[in-house]
Amino acid sequence: METNRSQLLPAISFRKKLVISIVSLILFGGVITYAVYETTKATVTISVDGEDVTVQTHASTVAELMKEQEWEVQDYDSIKPELDAEIAGNMTITWEQAKKVYVTIQGLEEKIWTTADDVKQLIHELGIEYKEHDFIEPSLSEEITDRMNLIYESAFLVELASDGEQQELWTTSTTVADFLERESVTLGELDRVEPAIDTRLDRESEVKVIRVEKVTDVVEETVAFGTVTRKDNELRVGNEKVVQSGEEGKVNKHYEVILEDGEEVSRDLVKTETVKDSKDRIVAVGTQPAPTVSRGANTSSSSGGGSSSNGRTMTVTATAYTASCAGCSGITATGINLNNNRNMKVIAVDPSVIPLGTRVHVEGYGEAVAADTGGAIKGNKIDVHVPTKSDANRWGRKTVKITILN
Repeated sequence: METNRSQLLPAISFRKKLVISIVSLILFGGVITYAVYETTKATVTISVDGEDVTVQTHASTVAELMKEQEWEVQDYDSIKPELDAEIAGNMTITWEQAKKVYVTIQGLEEKIWTTADDVKQLIHELGIEYKEHDFIEPSLSEEITDRMNLIYESAFLVELASDGEQQELWTTSTTVADFLERESVTLGELDRVEPAIDTRLDRESEVKVIRVEKVTDVVEETVAFGTVTRKDNELRVGNEKVVQSGEEGKVNKHYEVILEDGEEVSRDLVKTETVKDSKDRIVAVGTQPAPTVSRGANTSSSSGGGSSSNGRTMTVTATAYTASCAGCSGITATGINLNNNRNMKVIAVDPSVIPLGTRVHVEGYGEAVAADTGGAIKGNKIDVHVPTKSDANRWGRKTVKITILN
C-alpha cells in the first residue's frame, strides 16, 4: 500500500507543473496579443473649439472615432477632415461646434447657426458689406456666444433742413424724433416737422424743421372823418361854407401774427383800441335863392331854347371838370370862384338850352346851379363840377336825366 502512494506523488506533481506551464503560456500569449493590439492603435489629436484632446484609436474613419468617443457632430458643425475621411497615425482633427445666433437685419429677425469666432466673421459669412456709418450691436470684435442677439442696420442719407441750413446726414432706421435728438436739434413748443415727428425713417428722405413763432403786431391806423351838411339860409344857393374842419381819428389794431421760418403765414385781429376819436367836418349849404340873372345879352343866343318851365326833364350827355382843369381859371361865367368853393354844385351848360342861373337836379349828382359855360358844351350837353381830378375820372362820360327846378 505504501508502495502505490509513493508512485502517485511524482505523477501529481508533474500534472501541476503542466497546468502551471499551460496557464503561464496562455497569459504570456494574452500579454503579447494586448501589447500588439495597443501598439497598433493610431494616435489622433482632436481640437474641439480650440482645446486639444489626444486619443488612441483603432477606428477606421473620423465618424467611427467620434462615435467611439461618444461625441455627436451636428449638421452645422465644422469638422476637418470630413467624417468619411480615414484615420491615419498622428493625425489632427479640427472640430468647431456651431452656435445658435439670433440675427436682426433691417428689423427682420432670423435664427442661424454659425462657427464664426467673432461678429466680424459672422457679418462676412452673411454677405453683409459693412460700412462706416452702419449700426451693429454687439461690436465687430465681440466673440460669438451661443444664443447671442445680433442687430444690424445699414445707414442711409437724410437731408435735414433746419434754421436756414441744409445738411446731408447718415442715419439708420429710426423715427424722426430720435433722428433729431441724435443730431441735437431741439424743437420749440410751436415748431413743426415734416414728416411728422413719429414717422419712421427707413430710406433716403428729407426732414424739414419749421420754426414757428407767435407774435403780437400793433398797427396804428387813421379813421376817416365824416362830412355833415347843414342848410344855411344866409348863404346863396350853390354856396357852401366849412363851419368845422374834420379831424381824422386814430386806432391801434392788435394782430396775432404767426411766422414760419420768419415769414408771415397768418394774421388775426384780436383787439381794436381807440386812441383818438374822429371829428366830423361840418359844411353849411346855402339855401338863399340866387338873384335873377339878366338875360338881355343872352336873348339872341337863347332863341330856340327859350325860357325853361319848372319840372321839365331832359336827357343830356354829362362829363365832369374841376376848377383847376386845363385852360380853366376857376371862375365861372357867372363869377363864382370855384377855387374857393371846390365842393359847390355847379354845371356848365349851353345857355341856349339851359339859361344861366337855372337851378336843376342832375341824376347821380344832385341839385346844382347852371353857372358856367364851355367851348365844347353845345346842345344837350353838360359838364358837372367836382372837387378833384380823381372824382372827374370816376364820373367819366355818361347819359343822365336832368330836371329844371326853376
